[in-house]
Amino acid sequence: MPDDSLPTHAGPFALGTFRADSAVFPGLVTGTRVRDLSDLVASVRALVEEWDAWLPRLHDLAGSAKGPWHDLADLRVLAPIAPGQILQSGANYRKHVVDLVAAEKESVHGATPEEARADAEQMMDERIRSGVPYVFLGSPRAMCGPYDDIVLPALGEQHDWELELALVIGKSGRNIAAEDAYDHVAAYTVCNDLTTRDRLYRPDLKAIGTDWFTAKNADTFLPTGPFLVPAAFVGDPDDLRITLRHNGVVRQDESTKDMIFDIPRLIAYVSTTTTLHPGDLLLTGSPAGNGAHWGVFLKPGDVLEAEITGLGRQRNTVRSAP
Repeated sequence: MPDDSLPTHAGPFALGTFRADSAVFPGLVTGTRVRDLSDLVASVRALVEEWDAWLPRLHDLAGSAKGPWHDLADLRVLAPIAPGQILQSGANYRKHVVDLVAAEKESVHGATPEEARADAEQMMDERIRSGVPYVFLGSPRAMCGPYDDIVLPALGEQHDWELELALVIGKSGRNIAAEDAYDHVAAYTVCNDLTTRDRLYRPDLKAIGTDWFTAKNADTFLPTGPFLVPAAFVGDPDDLRITLRHNGVVRQDESTKDMIFDIPRLIAYVSTTTTLHPGDLLLTGSPAGNGAHWGVFLKPGDVLEAEITGLGRQRNTVRSAP
C-alpha cells in the first residue's frame, strides 16, 4: 500500500486485522504504525468481547514503544472484525427515501414533481414520528477487506453501491432503552453494502417480495473497514460525512444527520427481537446517490473510493467473476 493511500483515523488509535506474509493478526493502529496484538489476544472479536477491560490497556499500548510494531504500508488490511451477526437498516435516509417515493408517485400515479415531493416528505415526517426501522440480516461471508477487489456475480447486471456507517456492539443487551443505547456501542467502521438491483425482486414469487439473500450477499459484496475506531474518538455519530466516488465522480455525499431513525432508535428496535452481543455489526443505512439514482451500475474495471469522517477510507476495484 503506497504511503499516500494510507487510511487515517480519528483519535489516538484504532483497531484492525492485518496480514503480514502468511500471518493474520489483530492490530492496534496508531497513525501509520500497527502494533501486533497476537501475543495478547486471539482476534479483534475477542478483544471487543472484553471491551471495557481492554480499552484502558489499548491506551497504554498505543503510547508504548514495546512490542512488535509494523509499518501499516507493509501490511495487507483485512476486514477488521469477524462479526457475530450483521444487522442492516434499509430505507433509513430521509432524502434518499423521499427521492424514491417521489419518483414512484410521478411515474406510477401521475403526480407533478411538486405534489410528489410534498407527499413524500409528509410520509417521511409521519414515519419519523410513528414508524419503526426496517432491518434485515446479512451474511458475514459477504465481507471483504477495504482494498480487496469486488467480484461481480455471474447473475444480474445492476450491481450498485450503498455506503454506510456501521457500529460494533461492545456490550450485550436485550430490550435496550434508547437512552442507554450508546453504552452498548464499542466502535464504528465503514461498510459498503453492495446490491444487485435486478436480483432484488423475485418475478416468480411476487407475493413474497424482496430476495435480500441473493441481491446483497454475494462474495465480496460487503467491503468493510479499514478500521474499528472506538466510539469515544468519533465525535457525534449523527454528524459524520459519508462520501463515495465512482471512477472519480462523487456519487454519495451526505451527513449522517439525515438518518430517519438514529442510532439509539435502531439499537432499541433490533434489541426487541434479538439479543445483541459484543462483535455484532449494525449498519445504519445508506444516503442518497446510489447507482440506481444516477442510472449507472458497476462494471469490470470500475473503482470505488469511499470514506466516512474519522473512520478511514476504502478503495475497491471491480472485476468479473472467473
